[in-house]
Amino acid sequence: MAGSVVLTGANGSLAIRAVKYLLKNYPEYMAILTVRDASDADSNTKRLRNIIKRYPNAKASIHQVDLSNLSQTHKFADTIVLGITNHEFPRISAFIGNAYYWNLIGDPEITADGYDKTFQVNHIAHVALIMRLLHSFRDDGRIVFLSTDAHWPGKNPMEVYPPGIPDDLNLLIRPTVDKDKFGRGYQRYANSKLAMTTWLHVLNRHLRKKGSKVTAIAMNAGNLVDSRALSTNTPKRMARKQRFFYKPFLPLLRLANSPTLRTSTAAGPDVIEMALNPVYAGKQGFFTLLEADQSSPESQDKGKQGRIWAKSLDWAKIPIYVEDLDI
Repeated sequence: MAGSVVLTGANGSLAIRAVKYLLKNYPEYMAILTVRDASDADSNTKRLRNIIKRYPNAKASIHQVDLSNLSQTHKFADTIVLGITNHEFPRISAFIGNAYYWNLIGDPEITADGYDKTFQVNHIAHVALIMRLLHSFRDDGRIVFLSTDAHWPGKNPMEVYPPGIPDDLNLLIRPTVDKDKFGRGYQRYANSKLAMTTWLHVLNRHLRKKGSKVTAIAMNAGNLVDSRALSTNTPKRMARKQRFFYKPFLPLLRLANSPTLRTSTAAGPDVIEMALNPVYAGKQGFFTLLEADQSSPESQDKGKQGRIWAKSLDWAKIPIYVEDLDI
């Protein structure tokens, strides 16, 4: 029996294509999809719902979850665990952490939980969900988290200030205010991806130590020229550049720059393949597109991995056991 596929941020640019590909090519799986606003008042959720309707035999459910609210995040985890216990949902075959947030035009936003919103949505909420759902995975389950080349200093042209794990980890959840809204906003985003990529390395060791066959991958699915994110909480120049430069000149840019510059139409199916194709069974670590790769040197620093692991569990309100600290 096929399992469930949990996908966060399911009405995003990449996720819409991923869901369509999932329902068409892997119809035996149950799609459990999270969005921030599940009503049709959200045009993107309405589009998601219309895609699901195209596949009348599809097994899919949409759940409203605000990942910037830790209580809602844990409540969603409770719902899924209970649903699996009651056989409403099959056990989880894949968890895809796609949802993310950024603000490149404003100061850090502190949530009701006391965390920077970018860091909470992109990192802390996914830590909470993964840890809460681990016991609900199938034996061969996979975790795919959407990372980015932005986690590696100097690799993304949008970078103004390099990402980094500070000595004082509290600076990640309560970053300082700076007059450079764009530069610091992008750094907050990059730091959140660096933290999650770093944390997943430890997660894999944790899973092996526990005798689990579940594996975790941080995946750079590419820099998407058609992403709505480029015109959300960004300077107007970014939307203009997307419309008049990136989209029309994409083929030339790919030749001159990098194959990772592409559209969500190409990226969405790749994410599903990474999550479900038997070719990637047992794979772990960092991938660029569908190829095994190396994450940044800082993300592989075991000292920083250990600090991020423990602190992230604390931020996410996940109990830390003594035997889990030395990994």
